[in-house]
Amino acid sequence: MPARHTSASRTAHGERHRSGRAQWLRAAVLGSDDAVVSTASLMIGVAAASASKGTILVAGVAGLVAGSMSMAVGEFVSVSSQRDAERADIEREKREIADQPNAELLELAAIYVKRGLDRDLALTVAEQLSTRDRLGAHLRDELGIDSSSLARPLQAAWISAASFASFALVPIMALLVAPTTLRIPVIAALSLVSLAVLGAFGGHLGGAPLLRASLRVTIGGALAMTVTAAVGRLLGVSVS
Repeated sequence: MPARHTSASRTAHGERHRSGRAQWLRAAVLGSDDAVVSTASLMIGVAAASASKGTILVAGVAGLVAGSMSMAVGEFVSVSSQRDAERADIEREKREIADQPNAELLELAAIYVKRGLDRDLALTVAEQLSTRDRLGAHLRDELGIDSSSLARPLQAAWISAASFASFALVPIMALLVAPTTLRIPVIAALSLVSLAVLGAFGGHLGGAPLLRASLRVTIGGALAMTVTAAVGRLLGVSVS
């Protein structure tokens, strides 16, 4: 009995492909990284302006709430647009198959010819696949759409919001435990460590080199915090 394909894209010999994680992984990594970078940068910028601990805390909490909502709405709108495009392609393909079945069959066979099959074998493969699932064959091989992994706007929205809210707590907790004279260094240090870990974890899940993934996120976060601190310091001096 042939092995069934799972939603995790496991092949018959047990290999798990990471592309099946793409949608939720993208939303989770984007939300968590953005949470640490934006919240820490915001708090460091306010702290650099010589603000009080209470003011910095309010800025951090406001950043957490606003960022979570922004991520949720942004991901929902973006992924909804992707889902609408996928549905439009599916409906168009359904009409083309219904109106011109022979032309669509030859089009499918031509795709297999381009992949290396001879014409007779390509036509046979196209016919057999069409007998089992004509629409699925066209979606998969002509349009690159897997009907089992269509875009999911709600999933992307809540994962982004939850990951943002969770990791935005890192710089906030750093503020709460940091001595008055070390607020900026402690917030920056804990945030950069968390970014390094998140980058490595995201690289592990996505099958990318851990060091490169970690450095990419950490350097970007450090740059954002440095620029925001400089702006906060300049504004603090000019206002005072």
